[in-house]
Amino acid sequence: MTLDINEIQKILPHRPPMLLVDRIIELEPFKSATGIKCVTMNEPFFLGHFPGHPIMPGVLLLEGMAQVGGVTMLYPEENRGKIALFGGMENVKFKRPVVPGDVVVTKAELLRVRGVFGVLHADAYVGEDLVASADFKFALKNGEDL
Repeated sequence: MTLDINEIQKILPHRPPMLLVDRIIELEPFKSATGIKCVTMNEPFFLGHFPGHPIMPGVLLLEGMAQVGGVTMLYPEENRGKIALFGGMENVKFKRPVVPGDVVVTKAELLRVRGVFGVLHADAYVGEDLVASADFKFALKNGEDL
């Protein structure tokens, strides 16, 4: 199953410039997802990170990875309108910088869910190169309860 940006915006509450996934190319709801982010020089964070040597901030790379995982969690109709909030991150590793022109492919897999809490693992690649990996702890909350 694939999802374009319009379908992603029906699932995730994020909007540009904080929406950091452009397309979902594989989706197995409540199990796994693979998403794409095309990184361009037009990204607003490149104005200050870093002038003359643009690098995607690691925290935004992690956010994009989590959003791909969020699609798999929030795709089922019963989870629409909910928000996945970070509870923590573990085993975070950055292997190389992400720069304008890179296409980041994130593979996210739900490891476990207990009630509204869960753990997700995600790996981000540019081509064949692993650029980042992390385990995310999260809680699903109703958006109106925040």
